[in-house]
Amino acid sequence: MSRLPGDDAKGGDAPPVLRYDGRRLSPAHHLPVREVPVALTVNGVALATLIASPHDLHFLVAGFLRMQGLVRSAGDLLTLSVCEDFGAASVRIRGDVPDRVTPTFTSGCGAGISFHVPGSAGRPVQLPAAGPFVSPESLFSAMEALARASESYRGSGGIHSAGAWDGERLLLFAEDIGRHNTIDRIAGQALLGGIDLSGTILVASGRVSSEMAAKAGSLGISVIASRTSPTDLAVRICGELGITLVGYVRGRRFNVYTHPARIAAAAAERIPGVTGVILAGGRSTRMGSDKALLPYQGGRFIEAIHRRMEELFEEVIVATGETDRYDFLPCRRVTDIYPGMGALGGIHAALRASGSGKIFVVACDMPHIAPDLIRRLCSLAEEADVVVPEGEGGLEPLHAVYRKGVLPVMEDALRDGQCGVVSFFDRVRVRRVPLAEVERIDPCCSAFRNINAPEEYYRFRDGGG
Repeated sequence: MSRLPGDDAKGGDAPPVLRYDGRRLSPAHHLPVREVPVALTVNGVALATLIASPHDLHFLVAGFLRMQGLVRSAGDLLTLSVCEDFGAASVRIRGDVPDRVTPTFTSGCGAGISFHVPGSAGRPVQLPAAGPFVSPESLFSAMEALARASESYRGSGGIHSAGAWDGERLLLFAEDIGRHNTIDRIAGQALLGGIDLSGTILVASGRVSSEMAAKAGSLGISVIASRTSPTDLAVRICGELGITLVGYVRGRRFNVYTHPARIAAAAAERIPGVTGVILAGGRSTRMGSDKALLPYQGGRFIEAIHRRMEELFEEVIVATGETDRYDFLPCRRVTDIYPGMGALGGIHAALRASGSGKIFVVACDMPHIAPDLIRRLCSLAEEADVVVPEGEGGLEPLHAVYRKGVLPVMEDALRDGQCGVVSFFDRVRVRRVPLAEVERIDPCCSAFRNINAPEEYYRFRDGGG
């Protein structure tokens, strides 16, 4: 099986855990909850494999035999020995052992029952030598989509959910009282629908156990992301199968337990030499109120955009006509030097105030931040004064890169009363990024969608795009 760069865990050692704090991955200390398989032999007959926490296993074995009706009293247990190191329990009981035991498959929230050791069920996942990588933003979006889809939990609680995420949307979704059952439901949907889950992300609401890891591997899933912790056996299985295992995806943070290179490449350092700029000077006429202050993700609309920009740039500036309105943001706010000149006035003010030689601008009503596209645009800024992508409707100057060298030409346009952002483009070096190139990075051109009217805001807020 191929390996990702940076996968250095040695056999038998607990792999290092990396913590993503909203900016970068760094080493962290976290021990997953322990889980062990115990192969149970009764009167010389291999009966079952119990998957459980490692403490007081003799109680588990005795209780299992009692609930199966094989023993009625302690006197029916002639000998009972458990060896955790070898994952085995040997018992001799009074009477005969039936040829087969009919298990009751529970919801899977307690000790699981299996007739093979998890880990052998999964097939190795083909690891990419370099990309496509999973961005932190994609993991957050997947978890948010899962939460929106979990209607039963909102109604009554006490139910688990899981989904298959393709980087843009939930392909499949399932709910059940059992964590393991959600994976089976997704596998069934994929089977009957002819859907290949190879390379997708399994996002789950509950703890990731060894059985879930093995099932994910058998489906060709490359990343598992959960709101809670994996077990240590799940960590080991994911390490062997080449699955990137992510836990505690909450807020803007998560832990990475195995194969972090898939995430590490995407969680790269901030873009050097470029300041991120949010344009928040519009009148919001169609919305009827300030778009930037609309509620979203437990805060305000502009706060969500600022968080994403802060992950990409060392410096973030908000260009606005009313700096006090956004004093809750932990960044600089600048006002127009040429008032009343629209977006061009905001770009000019931010470019003059920037501590960098270049700025990347995005409007405050364009929430679909696409980090890979932004990095690509910024990488082209060495060869041009303006780097502007093409969308389906033409140039997108409010999602573009500007160098400080354009300030004199920009100021000439402003003094002449030309407030169109593209009004000076014919006097500077402009690098147009063709639509075809944009679509290779952002297939749906989501980065250029803006939220202008109430119905657009409600659709976006409720997960409709």
